[in-house]
Amino acid sequence: MSLYRDKAVLRAAGRAIHQYEMISDGDRIAVGLSGGKDSLTLMWALHERLSHIPIHYSLVAIYIDLGFEGDPAHLVGDYCKKVGYGLRIEHTDYGRQGHSEENRENPCFLCSRLRRKRLFELTHELGCNKLALGHNMDDIIETLFLNMCYSGEISTMVPCQPFFKGKLTVIRPLAFLDEPTINLFAEDHGFPEFENPCPTAKISKRHEIKKMLNTLYQTNKKIKGNIFRAMSHVKLDYLLPPHC
Repeated sequence: MSLYRDKAVLRAAGRAIHQYEMISDGDRIAVGLSGGKDSLTLMWALHERLSHIPIHYSLVAIYIDLGFEGDPAHLVGDYCKKVGYGLRIEHTDYGRQGHSEENRENPCFLCSRLRRKRLFELTHELGCNKLALGHNMDDIIETLFLNMCYSGEISTMVPCQPFFKGKLTVIRPLAFLDEPTINLFAEDHGFPEFENPCPTAKISKRHEIKKMLNTLYQTNKKIKGNIFRAMSHVKLDYLLPPHC
């Protein structure tokens, strides 16, 4: 296990939390736990920070079972029980709704929207004021390109975003960590690998964008960082004006 990598993950998460003022003393934070490396890393980092910082917050994980055959909900539950994480499992049919005959054109959109709506509801039901999601630097960059290519707009996920007039805030503490670093960290810690049962996980538009970007990154190691920094260095005077 790499102590250096542990410190790097905590340092990057702490920098994002501090820079965007994500967490305050007394917060109750729901953590969207998908079972993937990102969300397991997020849960570890938020839990580990409690022993190193002068403020206190509480954590509860939420897992949304999308209703696919072979969903690893019980395996995620067993893992959380083993390491001592509080977990709420919500069983749904959102995946089957998203992949129904009536919605074959864009199954990811409906499934994602239903899942996010339920996450918001459960965050409120569990008395939490923050919802932490495991999106990382690569996810934020990919969303920028997805929105440009398929929605015709320049936008992405932001590290800290209030909803419902500030009653709930979505935070993304892994915003400054990239996917390769998280993969190595997860390997160091021997995180379990839960298979994603979604039938379109590897043929989605996001997966296509990821492949395109990875090809680009191989040509120059500075490209990923430059794209990420560009999102906070926008020169509006050198963009097209809105349509009249």
